[in-house]
Amino acid sequence: MKKTGFDNELYLKLQSEKILERINEFDNKLYLEFGGKLFDDYHAARVLPGFDPNIKTKLLIKLKDKAEIIFCISANDIEKNRIRSDLGLSYDNEMLRIIDNLRALGLYVSSIVITLFKGQPSALKFAQKLENHGEKVYFHKYTKGYPSEVEVIVSDEGYGANSYIETTRPLVVVTAPGPSSGKLATCLSQMYHEFKRGIKSGYAKFETFPVWNLPLNSPVNIAYEAATADLKDVNQIDPYHFNAYGTLAVNYNRDIEVFPILKNILKKITGEEIYKSPTDMGVNMVSSAITDVRIVEEAAKKEVVRRYFKTECDYKRGQASFDTVERTRYLMAELNLTPDYLTVSTQAKKVTKNSGYPCVALELPNGEVVYGKNKKIISASGAVILNALRTLAGLGDDFDIISDDILMPIVQLRTEYLHSKCSVLTVDDVLIALAISSQVNEKAKRAIEKLPKLSACDAHSTYILSPAEELSLKKIGISITCEPVFLNNNLFED
Repeated sequence: MKKTGFDNELYLKLQSEKILERINEFDNKLYLEFGGKLFDDYHAARVLPGFDPNIKTKLLIKLKDKAEIIFCISANDIEKNRIRSDLGLSYDNEMLRIIDNLRALGLYVSSIVITLFKGQPSALKFAQKLENHGEKVYFHKYTKGYPSEVEVIVSDEGYGANSYIETTRPLVVVTAPGPSSGKLATCLSQMYHEFKRGIKSGYAKFETFPVWNLPLNSPVNIAYEAATADLKDVNQIDPYHFNAYGTLAVNYNRDIEVFPILKNILKKITGEEIYKSPTDMGVNMVSSAITDVRIVEEAAKKEVVRRYFKTECDYKRGQASFDTVERTRYLMAELNLTPDYLTVSTQAKKVTKNSGYPCVALELPNGEVVYGKNKKIISASGAVILNALRTLAGLGDDFDIISDDILMPIVQLRTEYLHSKCSVLTVDDVLIALAISSQVNEKAKRAIEKLPKLSACDAHSTYILSPAEELSLKKIGISITCEPVFLNNNLFED
């Protein structure tokens, strides 16, 4: 059984209290810049064993009578059809998915802001689509004078040129489908308009990482650097916090670099100095809910290795720069880690070396490692899922849970009717076949019922999986890593 090092209930209690406390510091109106993922925050769940990947939405549900949500999306991201690599969804579709999920939970999403707007045609079409569904849509342009001309920024030519977003609740959560979406500018623009209306609203920032009151070299904070290596984020000691309080606090370079400007903007809007450091702006209570530092640090080290493998594979695919690769290698060295730190990595490579077949190894919750090899008609990742479910169901070496009468028609469908050159059955194919078999085969039924047990398990492939296979494993909740080696010389991944 997986060990835990984080207390969700304690975190919910402390985090909600901290946010309510911050609201009361202002005129019962707080714009909270909400970073990271609202749903499926598996990075945090991997680094903090026991952390609920959907804890942020539970936090919002706890505060839902006081909260409303504004979504920001950059017109540039819409125009470029920017894709979230972890989900394979464009930013605009990811935002729509999140909004639907939030509303299904009874949360109030009041409006959508298209930021950095300068007439992009695709942004206009997207706005029309939203308005046809009855959504309130606002356009915010580039802020005139930003970042250095504070007098212009905090004027009717700067923030004042943006449309004022009507809000009705004390807590306004400003979020987005990804980074660089204009959340901060939206918060500050709203504050400017409200101070002109006599409303003394405030601003705060909520992000899970880096954890400000863990050491700079904590594996938890280094794991955050590895996760954002492509953004060139670097954790640093917050000099403003140390100068103000004599206390060491961790923040990241972008927040520290922009703080003098942000401090001046906030002072110009409010007429007073609200914060003495970028760390002051945050409301993060993560460290107070860590119950076992040793477990958490071990998990964070594993996450750094996972990020290393991901970056190496992305570079091989032409999707990452060599600078990013070097950055993750440096972070591995900082923690004295090697690729073999993951048990499944060592085991998978050993099986491939001995058998000559590409392999996927998967570590079950009890620590047992099972394997799948890429041969015959099932892919290595499909085979390892089948073997894992068979093992969890206590079926031993009984392979008779999916008959050829079900498998072969799927192969025929793929090759003869859908004209795929790949005759190997994938994870999705295997699970569909198993689901069909479960209607008439008790062993198959017992096996597929164990699928939830694979969530949070580690797996490693000795070759780069196709994006579709990788996504299928992630949907199950498996943390998959791959050796940066292509399975074959094909340029197109079917």
